[in-house]
Amino acid sequence: MVKLNDYLYDGHTVLEILHNYSRDLKASALKSHNQIDIAHCNFLIELSQILEHNEFLTSESQRIQDFYIFMSQRYPFLSFNLKGRIKSLLRAEKKFNGYIVQFIYDYYRLHGEYPPLSAIKAKVHNFKDLIAYRIVISLPLSNLSEGENQAESELNYLYEIANVLPEFLEERGFTAELSSLKQENASPLLSPSVAPYYRDYVANPRSSGYRSLHITFYDNISRGFTELQLRTKDMDDFAEIGTANHYFYEKKQENPLVQRNTIPVGECIYFDEAYNRIIELRNLDFSKVRVDMFNAVDNTKMNDGCGFYKGRLILPYEHLAKPKTSLKS
Repeated sequence: MVKLNDYLYDGHTVLEILHNYSRDLKASALKSHNQIDIAHCNFLIELSQILEHNEFLTSESQRIQDFYIFMSQRYPFLSFNLKGRIKSLLRAEKKFNGYIVQFIYDYYRLHGEYPPLSAIKAKVHNFKDLIAYRIVISLPLSNLSEGENQAESELNYLYEIANVLPEFLEERGFTAELSSLKQENASPLLSPSVAPYYRDYVANPRSSGYRSLHITFYDNISRGFTELQLRTKDMDDFAEIGTANHYFYEKKQENPLVQRNTIPVGECIYFDEAYNRIIELRNLDFSKVRVDMFNAVDNTKMNDGCGFYKGRLILPYEHLAKPKTSLKS
């Protein structure tokens, strides 16, 4: 079985790892007629192309930054920031395989049989957040009016911003994607005209307590998907350093063992391979990894200068080293 871990110790760049891994995975998939590995290979190629082409990322980030300028003019009394990131190689690999494991596990528990190949392929083609931007807002205490509730006002402003975002970006080459989330509650603060496009985890928090507004756009210029997340500072703190972060860590530690005990080894090759790739990544010793601009003392002390682990910031002046072979050609 071809797996990412085999490419992390030879000092290659992130792009070289992606090229080599996808090349070998495709060769193996063609030999074994494994269509999920073909889809996996295409996913890696998509990530590689995003990392290599700064031109459209610069264009995209500048058009999204237009909204940042709009907000600064319309809401000068708010504090806010806008961050962009490309999902890291490690997290993208974990998520792709995690989708397979979770989908097969859920389907097996519900139906007592394994899902058809077409259903698994449809599931892994559902990645639309390789590029994501986050808007975090805060109403400073010093800007509160007498008797004004900070949390309540921030929530009102968050939805107000969410209501104007789709039309603003559609005027700049983006198309909002309909949400696939079945939401139990609809916030009255979200306009009915935009509600079908949002995954509203504010009105419908996740089981961890995570709250945020998510919306996906198709960029008609770059021909790719981009996700935007909108949060208040309290929501962002809860997601990044609060119990939501710890909850997901605990959940990730527990789930694969439960899933493995439910799905017998050897009965579903797609589950077996995805599960094994996740376990390999989970047991990765970062201090032994040799990737450009990445270094680690151990699995808690890391210096990730290339977006290998934490994700790469979308900035026009960043550059990832290209493989020498591509420079010669």
